[in-house]
Amino acid sequence: MLNDRLLVTIDRETAERRSSSGIVIPATAAVGKRLSWAAVVAVGQHVRQVEVGDRVLFDPEDRAEVELAGTTYLLLREKDVHAVAAPGTIGEGTGLYL
Repeated sequence: MLNDRLLVTIDRETAERRSSSGIVIPATAAVGKRLSWAAVVAVGQHVRQVEVGDRVLFDPEDRAEVELAGTTYLLLREKDVHAVAAPGTIGEGTGLYL
């Protein structure tokens, strides 16, 4: 990875959703401005606040897809990340930092 780029995979639980009545809503359905969670697979050398293994919140409209070894990844810039989930803060607030 170069510069401020992140390589991420979309969390499958946010890709396809169910309504409260049990209707399956596909990932391609447009529901206003909905942000998505993804897991960071690789980071560039100028990324300062995100590490491999973090979960990040981003706008799915600002993305570029790439396929490597049969797996689809998303390529993001660090500035396009809205939040990072901190895994070690169970029971302490929201677990998010900006």
